[in-house]
Amino acid sequence: MARLSWAARLYIAAVVAAAAAVIAWGPFTFPSNSWRDIAILGLLLVVSESTATRLSPGDLSWSPNTTATLAAAVLVGPVGAALVGACTAFSLRRGPSPAQRAFNTGMMAVTAYIAGRVFVAMHGHVGVLNVNSFPGIIGPFAVAALAHVLVNYALVGGVLWLARNVEGTTRTSQAGMTRVLFSDLGYGAFGLLIAALWTVVGPFAPLLVLIPLFVARWAVAQFAEQQRAYEATVGALCQAVETKDFYTRGHSDRVSRGSVMIAREIGMRGDRVEALRYAGMLHDVGKLGVPTMVLQKTGKLTEEEYAAIQLHPMRGLDIVREIGFLDEALAGIMHHHERIDGRGYPMGLAGDEIPEFARVLAVADAFDSMTSTRSYRGARPTDEAIAELRKWAGTQFDPAFVDAFVAAIKREGWQRPEPPVLAADELATVPAQDHDDPSAPLRVIDSL
Repeated sequence: MARLSWAARLYIAAVVAAAAAVIAWGPFTFPSNSWRDIAILGLLLVVSESTATRLSPGDLSWSPNTTATLAAAVLVGPVGAALVGACTAFSLRRGPSPAQRAFNTGMMAVTAYIAGRVFVAMHGHVGVLNVNSFPGIIGPFAVAALAHVLVNYALVGGVLWLARNVEGTTRTSQAGMTRVLFSDLGYGAFGLLIAALWTVVGPFAPLLVLIPLFVARWAVAQFAEQQRAYEATVGALCQAVETKDFYTRGHSDRVSRGSVMIAREIGMRGDRVEALRYAGMLHDVGKLGVPTMVLQKTGKLTEEEYAAIQLHPMRGLDIVREIGFLDEALAGIMHHHERIDGRGYPMGLAGDEIPEFARVLAVADAFDSMTSTRSYRGARPTDEAIAELRKWAGTQFDPAFVDAFVAAIKREGWQRPEPPVLAADELATVPAQDHDDPSAPLRVIDSL
């Protein structure tokens, strides 16, 4: 918790305080045997939380805990559901820091309480169900489940946003987070199943749903494993490029981050933002197909060498075209050096002929190039780089994306890379070229 900002600490404290308040407020006038039911459902939640699936390192995990809290909302009401949610504190899962555990506990208690209040407000009957409870209970339960997901999404999104600049905090995919959290709507239906079975088998009802719950956990684990495989694939390719070209170290990650900033500023759909993030990471992967002596040349490039550089987007497409999850990212990788005026490469596309991903990448790519240190010049100040983007908007860059990027930088800031520390023998090997800088000399290969 020491590394969190004061805003993040206050946010976590507020969530925990809200949870304590709704539990302390009561009332504790439960139906008969409710304390036993709360304990059993709390145990189900602890089992679910203890076997949570990690979706990204240090950031976000998923468990089918919605089942226990929504069943509690039906069987024991809002306060009982909050008590069940607070059992998150007893999770046996390793990994969460004290701050994360406190937040998770408070969040689950508040989320369960609100879901219970919504269920009651929609005229749902609290207590053991009977045959006459259906189908009338389905509507209130569905609305309560939706409230549970939305509140959970909002609270988790808030703490991730406040912790976005903390060292060691990963940037969770918004699209992936949305898919997982909204899948809770489906898994939450098991909560209604538990409440219905309670009439017949009583407190043994949770045992009957443990198998499908663990099947659900397995399915989410497979999704998480697939995402980790995607990240590993992209990471390996980026590392290969950075090993070959000194000045791409960190560049791909920053271009990816800048592209996502633009995408979110213009309201791009979540799954496309994820694809654009991959495009930013891999936009220079084609440099693997460029001779090292050309990338590391310190003098002026010949026409043949410059032609080899201009072919790197096409070589990048050749390298990654068979990676299925990249989808629209392929177009961004292929065309990120096109210009709005049609004088770019490799195809000389102009205006809206250039794919949207490529137009976004071009802005982020040039900005990071200008604000990064090179062996033959220092990094430009942020204000000067922004002025260059505006100067070349409509000629080299899409003006709408320049405006979006500038707005995002003014709101979120931009973390400039540290100047590289080079050994004496490295100074002679770094390339004195800057093809992403908008003020660099423009040369076009007419044959392309």
